[in-house]
Amino acid sequence: MSRVQLALRVADLEGSVAFYSKLFGVEPAKRRPGYANFAITEPPLKLVLLEGDPGNPTVMDHLGVEVETSEAVDAATTRLTESGLITLTEGDTECCYALQDKVWVRGPGNEPWEVYVVKGDSNVGDKPMPDAAAACCADTPAAETAPVPVTVAAAPGCC
Repeated sequence: MSRVQLALRVADLEGSVAFYSKLFGVEPAKRRPGYANFAITEPPLKLVLLEGDPGNPTVMDHLGVEVETSEAVDAATTRLTESGLITLTEGDTECCYALQDKVWVRGPGNEPWEVYVVKGDSNVGDKPMPDAAAACCADTPAAETAPVPVTVAAAPGCC
């Protein structure tokens, strides 16, 4: 089963965990300092909460599609590349307290999407997502300046 992932950067992690526990009727599947994720069955959703700066509103950090196997990530990489999208792959990467294989692309609004599989648990937390405008408008490719995979594509509305 695949499911969509929504990762939110929240100012009040505990308050957000309490809210989403009530909204979806489930407790987090994983809790770490500054991090929580929900594996929601109905609707099929992986909700990731990343602690942000206090006082700032909740913002979308990134989107994703969780798949069941590394082969599914490979198939997505092939499909996305063959369709003309710029992709960046990561194998055996540690992120969000999990060992993962993944491929990244950017949507037309520069929103980061990942297709990934969780291969195991890890003690490594989140990697901050780069600022979309900076990644798009930087003089050097974002992949060279950002700590996480970034796809720089000529997208409508991009600088």
